[in-house]
Amino acid sequence: MTQSRAGQVVDRVMSLDEDEVESLASSLLTDFSSRHRHYEQLLIRHASIVGAHLDEAPQLSKARELVLGATFTAEYSTEAAALCNPSAVLHPDQTQLKRGQARVAISLRGIGEGHISSISFCTAVVGPGEQFTFDERPLPVTTGNVTPARWRRAHLRAVLAESGTLDELRTAVLRLLPASFDAADLERALAEVHHDLLVRPGAMATVQLLRTLVASTYQVDFDDDVALAQRVLMPTAAEERNGMEDARFTRFVGDDGAVEYRATYTAYDGQRIAPRLLISQDLRSFSAHRLAGAAARNKGMALFPRLVGGRHLALCRSDGESTSLTSSSDGFVWTQPVVTQQPTAPWEQLQVGNCGPPIETDRGWLVFTHGVGAMRTYSIGAVLLDIDVPSIVLGRLAQPLLVPQDDGRDGYVPNVVYSCGAFLHDGRVWLPYGIDDARIGVAWTPLDDLLDALTPTR
Repeated sequence: MTQSRAGQVVDRVMSLDEDEVESLASSLLTDFSSRHRHYEQLLIRHASIVGAHLDEAPQLSKARELVLGATFTAEYSTEAAALCNPSAVLHPDQTQLKRGQARVAISLRGIGEGHISSISFCTAVVGPGEQFTFDERPLPVTTGNVTPARWRRAHLRAVLAESGTLDELRTAVLRLLPASFDAADLERALAEVHHDLLVRPGAMATVQLLRTLVASTYQVDFDDDVALAQRVLMPTAAEERNGMEDARFTRFVGDDGAVEYRATYTAYDGQRIAPRLLISQDLRSFSAHRLAGAAARNKGMALFPRLVGGRHLALCRSDGESTSLTSSSDGFVWTQPVVTQQPTAPWEQLQVGNCGPPIETDRGWLVFTHGVGAMRTYSIGAVLLDIDVPSIVLGRLAQPLLVPQDDGRDGYVPNVVYSCGAFLHDGRVWLPYGIDDARIGVAWTPLDDLLDALTPTR
């Protein structure tokens, strides 16, 4: 039998004499302990993963465990290529602030080697007045502990219906699942399903699809002593293995007053995209979910911060070039979208879309928009939607609010200004935005001035 490359590497590590191993382990701890949280435990865990290649599972010295784990470990710089597309919400912690200040949590899209995107964070303090101060970002950044999360049966049914016909095998499995279930429940249902259904042509492909779908829902938990700016969400599900892009966070307030943070983001597997949902109570524990429905098929979904008419609402771009409105009874399965804004202005001839979740004002829903025009130049505008019937556009800016400047044309993606979410504080609207995918800027304006500048539409 041919030995795998991993097995050959393990054998080379095992062939080192103990003095060499001790020296290597000492160097590793000196060079990398300050760059990683719980570095020794990390290496020992990685060593245990490849331990199956040890023929007789010999007792390893701690130094050899460290060297073995490090041999199968590599650093990854999450923002080496680009940093862009911020989304801002009020931070869960508003303590130890001066009068007129607020603490802000900002999600970021970091792009590393291989154009793989992840979701990272930073914090800032806004106010009093026109002041905006980014906090220092502490190191090291760290990923959280990933565990399976639960599905609702109705949600899985909707996702399966989109992926193909609900044949006898899929229907039988759905019938055997409880209303709320996890991966273990799925395996029990598969064990109980009639054997004849499992031997039909295509059955194994269906089983694999079910397992992949259920595994795509997961939870990420960070320890209490990991600051928000140290947390990074890396691709976990198969459909996001090439990136988690453009998270749009909103502070969602339920009809009962309960607060949670919700964000849509775009998963990319290298060929296809899929809108997904993050839910968090505190920005420390996150659950990630698949979305379904006619509106969940393109980039750029943005959630409203509360129910409207008893339903979840979201803006989307289901046709690839226009802004549409969609609704959902549960926030997971979305209806056929209705177009609300099409490209009309010279600076948005290619497409329009939102720049983050709508902001509620006493005049309507304020939505920052992006338009793509000649030379694939991205500019930022704004529209105002009716507070009760958000499919109605009440006004829009005749000219863009922000356009790329001369110092923003040569980054990772040139000629782009783009945001994934703004916020209100003390009568001002604050807009963090990415500049040519290379750095983050912040713009602000008095809310009333911006609303007064909107041109009414019929």
